[in-house]
Amino acid sequence: MSATTAADAARRTALPAVLWPLLFGNFVIGTGVMVVAGTLNEITDSLGVSVATAGQLISAGAVLMCVGAPLFAALVSGWDRRRLLALTLAWYGGLNFACVAAPNFAALLPLRVLAMVSPAIFTPQAAACVGLLVLPEQRGRAITFIFLGWSVASVIGLPIGTYVGGTLGWRSAFALVGLLSLASALWVWRAMPDGVRPQALSAAAWGETFRSRPLMLCVVVTLLYAAGQFVLFAYFAPYYRRKIGITPGELGLLLMWFGAFGFLGNMLMSRHIDRIGASRAVMAGVAAMALSMLIWPLGTSLTLAALVAVPWALGCFAANSAQQARLVGIAPALSAGSIALNTSAMYAGQAIGAAGGGWLIARDGMDLLHWAGFAGLLMAMALSALATRLRHRPAA
Repeated sequence: MSATTAADAARRTALPAVLWPLLFGNFVIGTGVMVVAGTLNEITDSLGVSVATAGQLISAGAVLMCVGAPLFAALVSGWDRRRLLALTLAWYGGLNFACVAAPNFAALLPLRVLAMVSPAIFTPQAAACVGLLVLPEQRGRAITFIFLGWSVASVIGLPIGTYVGGTLGWRSAFALVGLLSLASALWVWRAMPDGVRPQALSAAAWGETFRSRPLMLCVVVTLLYAAGQFVLFAYFAPYYRRKIGITPGELGLLLMWFGAFGFLGNMLMSRHIDRIGASRAVMAGVAAMALSMLIWPLGTSLTLAALVAVPWALGCFAANSAQQARLVGIAPALSAGSIALNTSAMYAGQAIGAAGGGWLIARDGMDLLHWAGFAGLLMAMALSALATRLRHRPAA
């Protein structure tokens, strides 16, 4: 191989540096979205509300993200992505600082919902503009790369936020997210080039997206596996406090363990997705999560709980990364809309799961959370298989 050929091959293999601030932006977004779950005990104790009431911070925020993702995708379609993404992160920082100053739960809830405008915009729009920043053959790997920010958030951001919230109070954890958001906004502003504007979807393109059965089935798959996870994940803190008497420090370590395997799963997915195919990758991720739900009652100590959670951790972020790559692969020209709808479905699932989990807990159904999650994941696997068959069915 000549030096010129080797250099060209290296250029086609290496991902551009501009993807790093997008990865960090997803890290900040993910940390902020998950920080409520990690500090739920402190919020309930500080504001004098029940676990089910505090869980509304998760479900109400998820509803906003669900509705907002496709709506904002249409509203901001013509915006320069450098300005859009930086402004979105700055908004996130400001609203998290406003949450810090909330005197009671009635004030905190609407501020938290307004803060969730940023996740509704940043994650799908960052993914949608990746195609303009990388070579076509790098697209799947680049999308899974920037989504690594969410798994890094679970490894580092959520455990740190949980520990800070458990030792200094939940307001300190929200303030930390605010600081990281402003730093991320500055990095995106400095690193992103001007003029990055993905092609806006026309009304006809949106109609084509909604009429595509494989795309819409994939979106429902995301809804189901997100709901299946959050019926239990949203209540990790009160669940483990009741079941094994976990302390804030132990909860932080457990979440760090969970996040480390989530990061590993996403790294493996990023490396092998182009070889095994996105559809198979999604199925493997959802099946791994279902396995954890099935054996969940075995986690009767901190060590056993950590071991039981490993398959779930390996599959959770990996499955969503693969799902985004799957949507892009099904219809690249419709990816801005399909990824926005997928993000909407993910947050809708979170809202449904958190609300359903709160409903069960309010009726003394803590022991039923994992079975509800298992049922959702099994339905997701069945619909994912159907979506794959429809995509590969020959045209009439």
